[in-house]
Amino acid sequence: MRKMKIGIDNYCYHRFMGEVYPEQKKPEKTMTMDDYLDRAHELGVDGVSLESCFFPSFDKDYLSGLKKKLDNYNLDRVFAWGHPDGLEGGKNARAYDEMLEMMEYAQAIGAKVMRVVGSSLMFRFENHTVQIERLTEMFKDAMKVADRYGLKLADENHIDFTSDEMLTLIENVNHPNFGINFDTGNFMRLLDDPVSGAEKLAKHVFATHVKDLKPERGQDVRNWHFFACTPVGDGLVDNQRLAQILYDNGFDGFLAVEIDYLHPDYQDDEDDAVAKSIKVLDRIASSVQ
Repeated sequence: MRKMKIGIDNYCYHRFMGEVYPEQKKPEKTMTMDDYLDRAHELGVDGVSLESCFFPSFDKDYLSGLKKKLDNYNLDRVFAWGHPDGLEGGKNARAYDEMLEMMEYAQAIGAKVMRVVGSSLMFRFENHTVQIERLTEMFKDAMKVADRYGLKLADENHIDFTSDEMLTLIENVNHPNFGINFDTGNFMRLLDDPVSGAEKLAKHVFATHVKDLKPERGQDVRNWHFFACTPVGDGLVDNQRLAQILYDNGFDGFLAVEIDYLHPDYQDDEDDAVAKSIKVLDRIASSVQ
């Protein structure tokens, strides 16, 4: 019986890699990309997602060394570009050029999937139809380049589009190697049921961000992180059901835990939340059939 794979996106450790939200405390320690890979290896995961914003260099020697370490640890890998706003709903031509440039780096580390960001929460109140039209043309052209690098592009639902809108974008681009980086929590933040979203999108999922969420008491409901992250299994998201849907549809990537804004109940201990999440994900991965 095929067992689903599990992994980590290094955005879980963004505070330790230099990005601290205004609502968060600056950590006492820092983490490098090597530290992250070592920790992933210690936790025994199958794969890692590597956010380009945390790469210290895109020098060929650095990328070669990174690939060697990933290979030595036998880690599946996703190269993740676009934090925080990506193509800005199709308005940012410079970002588009950067995205194309990053494809070479994705190939250099041995990634077969590249997470991309078409829009973001910053543009969620702008006209979605117009954004999808612009992004459709951008991604159609981008796939010509991705094909040369042997890459699948996985556009993340980034607290921007609903599952129906993501499906429209994917169908408009109409390329077998263009799909979604399915974020289990970000649909919930738009009050869009992630389970029904998975049922619509599962056959197009190339990568995942497995979030679990619960409301933060006293937080403004209009704030994007009113639904704050918990360890997987502690929140409202039915990640067991989501994993089963992905399994049933032949998903062969890994379930990658991601934490952006950790709920205050967990006292700024992202590493502990990641470790707890991996234990739950391992049980989920072992139980789907």
